[in-house]
Amino acid sequence: MKKAGKVFAVVFISVAMFSFLGCAKKSTQYFKSWNECDSLNALIEYVEDVTNKKSPNFIPVEDRIATFDMDGTFIGELYPSYFEYNMLEYRVLDDPDYKDKASESEISAANAIRDFVRNGKPLPAHFDLIHGRAAAKAYAGLTIPEFDAYVKNFAKKTPNGFEGMTYAESFYKPMLEVFDYLTANGFTFYVVSGSDRFICRALVESIGIKPNRVIGMDVLLKSDNQGDEEGVNYTFKISDTLLRTDVLLIKNLKTNKVKNIAQEIGKVPVLSFGNSGGDSAMHNYCLANTKYKTRAFMLIADDDEDDHANREKALKLGENWKEAGYVVISMRDDFKTIYGENVKKVDFKF
Repeated sequence: MKKAGKVFAVVFISVAMFSFLGCAKKSTQYFKSWNECDSLNALIEYVEDVTNKKSPNFIPVEDRIATFDMDGTFIGELYPSYFEYNMLEYRVLDDPDYKDKASESEISAANAIRDFVRNGKPLPAHFDLIHGRAAAKAYAGLTIPEFDAYVKNFAKKTPNGFEGMTYAESFYKPMLEVFDYLTANGFTFYVVSGSDRFICRALVESIGIKPNRVIGMDVLLKSDNQGDEEGVNYTFKISDTLLRTDVLLIKNLKTNKVKNIAQEIGKVPVLSFGNSGGDSAMHNYCLANTKYKTRAFMLIADDDEDDHANREKALKLGENWKEAGYVVISMRDDFKTIYGENVKKVDFKF
């Protein structure tokens, strides 16, 4: 009987180990661009736990909601600034079809970006709102398709400081693998960005993210025949077209991200991914979910060989994020590549 018991125990352990290894292999097959690391293990262990029907932490498919910041979380931002900042600078100061039409506030905001990028000068206080209002003015009057085409055309440019990719191709390959992994495990994910909603939509279309999964900065839209009438008093006609206006509705950062998640998704996320203090509120909202087990991940831009990163600053932020209860993803240590092997970091040219 003892011998039989031992045989049973060996078989049981072997089956358990086979099951575990098979599960681990199934998970890690998605992550060709990752090194073996604590952050990836934390993600896999979490997903395998909450998708296991026998686990007390099981989450039904309909509640597997993940939120992702965009700039610096799954698309580059250090060339040497946000995509939407670079595009506004071009629109106001360089675009031959627009620059002579720009207002003083637009020019002031664009010059602040240029001084920040080229001369290292700090941006003015509360620049998020300054930029948002200037951007609203700079693209006012464009239809949604016109703005979409403008974004995609600008995205064809090569990011300053790199060779081998365009803005439209500057996705972090390891993070695209996270999208695939979560999709395969029944998660629904949303992009929740501080950037303009329609900029985000234009950029993420190429990786298959649907427009209704994108939340971002918003400006007021109106019909081209609406005039000064309030939307509640005007009936959109078949011949009408929606236009962007110069009215900023919301800059989607910090608690505004939480507000928009509550309003547009209607559920508290169980997973959250970001890279900056503007994402902390979104992370905390996720971690405050009392119904389900949750995780929040922060990327740190600590790879100063393959990207234009401030490693010292990134490492300090990493310590802060750990203290806040977030799992830290090191772009230098955890990623085998950021943009792909054919992309090369070069000196900035102005």
